[in-house]
Amino acid sequence: MRTVPTSDIRDVIAEIAVKACMEVDVSVTDSFAKALKTETSELGSYVLNQLIDNYDIAKRERIPICQDTGMVTVFCSVGQDVHLSGDPVEDMINEGIRIGYEKGYLRKSVVRDPIDRVNTGDNTPAVIHYRIVPGDKVTVTVVPKGAGCENMSKLTILKPTQELSDVKSFVKKSVFEAGANACPPFFIGVGIGGNFEKVAILAKEAVTLPFTERSEIPYVAKLEDELLAEINELNLGPQGFGGKTTALGLRVLVYPTHIASLPVAVNISCHAVRHEKAVI
Repeated sequence: MRTVPTSDIRDVIAEIAVKACMEVDVSVTDSFAKALKTETSELGSYVLNQLIDNYDIAKRERIPICQDTGMVTVFCSVGQDVHLSGDPVEDMINEGIRIGYEKGYLRKSVVRDPIDRVNTGDNTPAVIHYRIVPGDKVTVTVVPKGAGCENMSKLTILKPTQELSDVKSFVKKSVFEAGANACPPFFIGVGIGGNFEKVAILAKEAVTLPFTERSEIPYVAKLEDELLAEINELNLGPQGFGGKTTALGLRVLVYPTHIASLPVAVNISCHAVRHEKAVI
């Protein structure tokens, strides 16, 4: 049994929350460079270059990539051989976000109630998903997501008699309706299966997967490739100005479901696909 002080989780989250808002993964900039070789729209290419410049400035000047530094989702996987000591882990996760957003001078966008709309002043609480896993490590993934893209995410429950083509149609329709509002080029997470709440979590988690990889399930890997290609035929283009580059990455997660149900969720991320992972 390994003991992990929850204060360590707090400190790590404070650090990676800031990093997620100021730095993109190298795979993002690599995908932009690749897209510039195939983008035929002059305006689309200009926008892609502007976004690359924005990433460089944010990292160099230590300022946010986007003014909307989001509401934070945290995926927290705790090894079953870990003993968490100290203050309650949920308190420490939220304290880490509070510290990070204060020290990083990041915008506080969370309100205490969906109706009275009073700002909490520290960007907490987070939306936290826990998982007990084998091992003696704690893994945290911080996902700050702005409302522009989050608001355009969709969920439906199809009839079980519907086919994979209907799933694809729903995903493409959701992306098309998102348009410029969600700041393309997109990174898209798709969840299929589970139930009402599980499919939404699948879609959100899919956004954090390496988009240069593919599912180990053959039909899912094929679906990922097909959807990405077909979405790029929608001609939304960078920031909605038209072009071939509507999406740069798409991942799909599936889960068992009820015999009478076929849930599908689409979680759309903007071009920065902000998230950071740490293992403690």
